[in-house]
Amino acid sequence: MESDQKYVPEKIWEWDQKGEGKYGKINRPTAGSRIKSKMPVGKHPLQLYSLATPNGVKVTILLEELLALGYSDAEYDAHLISINDEDQFRSGFVEINPNSKIPALVDHSVKPSQRIFESGSILLYLAEKFESFIPKDLASRTECISWLFWQMSSAPYLGGGFGHFYNYAPIKIKYAIDRFSMETKRQLDVLDQHLNKNQYMCGNNYTIADIAIWPWYGVLALGKLYNAGEFLEVESYTHVQRWTKEIGDRKAVQLGRMINRTWGEESEQVTERHNGEDLSGKSGVII
Repeated sequence: MESDQKYVPEKIWEWDQKGEGKYGKINRPTAGSRIKSKMPVGKHPLQLYSLATPNGVKVTILLEELLALGYSDAEYDAHLISINDEDQFRSGFVEINPNSKIPALVDHSVKPSQRIFESGSILLYLAEKFESFIPKDLASRTECISWLFWQMSSAPYLGGGFGHFYNYAPIKIKYAIDRFSMETKRQLDVLDQHLNKNQYMCGNNYTIADIAIWPWYGVLALGKLYNAGEFLEVESYTHVQRWTKEIGDRKAVQLGRMINRTWGEESEQVTERHNGEDLSGKSGVII
């Protein structure tokens, strides 16, 4: 393998399947289904197909928050999508999300059934459907959606940028790690300065903006994302730390992180959720 200092791009790029590292057998430069298979459908109107990555956790946190408020119509089935087993490329899943990324949701309470993909879109859909965790007045609503979109546009630099080159890349490239570490710390500073003046992302209101941002930047601040807490000096962002711990103490957040989780302590895993009993006895120690 050539070093990054010697690499000169070819005139036309060609896919090197052997150069993909850990996810070489999964990643391809083409879209579409690879396996013909239907998705399971449970008994509840809301059917979630997901994995407990930061993007998947956003949705399970919101659903658990809605149930905690007493919205029985927010009951849902959470089906596991195993990325390593390429479940995201099953034809049934691709029909729900042509981009083959988790999470994906189908709402069977409407006719015809409504598919929703992209985690930010799912949060917005559910918040509007249940009229919760999103402000009603235009100014506050706009602020909330702005921070929601901030997360969607910023997290790829944290995950696909910093996380990939610092944690997953088969070789360590100083330029890439420096570039994305700088950007990740800049983003943490954006949050820290904002949270110095606000309890939550939208003033005193806990909203889908917090629910979207926390699984990425809150877990990073806890030192539990990419094992990079010390490297990025996350403890120095004191306002992010205060916000992170306050949200992490919420029971719905703790339960949401466990759903569709297949790693860690067995007591912290709820591989699939089909009713509230699947969560019984769970203490939330994962946080």
